[in-house]
Amino acid sequence: MERKQKELSDLQYGPFLEFIKDDLITDVDYNGKELWVRDTNNARCKVVNSNITNQITEKFIEDFSINVATLIGKNFTPTDNNVIEAETGTLRITIIHSSIAMTGTCICIRKTPPVQRITVESAIENHYCEEKVLYLLANCVRAKLNMVFCGEPGVGKTECAKFLTSFIPKEEKVVTVEDTSEIHYREINPGKDCVELHVNEYFSYKKAMCTVLRMMPNRVMLSEARSVESEQLVECWIAGITGFATLHTDDIRKIPDRILSMMPTREDADRLENDVYTGLNVGILLDMRLNEVSGKQERYIRQVGFFDRDIKHNKNGCVMAVYQGKLMEDMIPEYIREKMHKAGIENPFFNKDVYDILCHDKEKPF
Repeated sequence: MERKQKELSDLQYGPFLEFIKDDLITDVDYNGKELWVRDTNNARCKVVNSNITNQITEKFIEDFSINVATLIGKNFTPTDNNVIEAETGTLRITIIHSSIAMTGTCICIRKTPPVQRITVESAIENHYCEEKVLYLLANCVRAKLNMVFCGEPGVGKTECAKFLTSFIPKEEKVVTVEDTSEIHYREINPGKDCVELHVNEYFSYKKAMCTVLRMMPNRVMLSEARSVESEQLVECWIAGITGFATLHTDDIRKIPDRILSMMPTREDADRLENDVYTGLNVGILLDMRLNEVSGKQERYIRQVGFFDRDIKHNKNGCVMAVYQGKLMEDMIPEYIREKMHKAGIENPFFNKDVYDILCHDKEKPF
């Protein structure tokens, strides 16, 4: 039986409803004074329509906060749960009480719909990445390389991971680990084998990742590496369980240090570092840039790099293959080519699944 989620009624959302129903809006933020929204292009704008802003009264904010708190069975007072987080349907709601938010009660509503916003075609059309980079990443998935997606909040780390799940074979067992439903693996990949684990106050990330190790799936997807569960993530990698994970950093070369900083202990630090470089294969940095033609912000893959543990020379390293969105073909390490060859991939820059979608009426491109 699937877990049934509680939801607020349309009426309870009041003036927020218009933006929640709009598929082009991804975030709705009330800072205690003003209402701001973010769209799928990551552009933010302040809502100035008086027909909407006049409805955002002190009473509405109080009622909305109480309704959300009631939904999850909690109080919302200065001394009891002055910050509440709730998941309702495909919305992630965070409310901060006015006792600690000097501008007034703050509300953040983030939409996590079960849709795959990035497709093979749109990745090329919207300058998300070069065509050869698309082939390369699809082959990284096929070769079962461990991948970490990084970047600042709002750049689309999870969206990139969701997109690349389309290249996972349907017969491979995938376990997702999340505290709020963002990946929606089963819904965006109908017919594929998947177990979705939901983390809560009784079932921690650490327990979830330990459970994954016992389940021995083909792949594990950790929605966001935040804390000590990173240790179990690395254990999965070392055990041969291919993984996707997201984390916050502004350069792929910082990924190992970020993972190590989240470890519960730094005892035997050299071994931990070696394990990270042994298990981690690919780092992908997502970023935003201005499209000079349209004048709009667009998401793109800024960096792709490969990590390696050189046992013979006792060295750890990272090789940058995509920098500032530009592919450097000769920078694909030999050990990555060997992993791909083992998976039956002769050319890192050609993938039949991508080719069939992009170039079905053209000659083989590379």
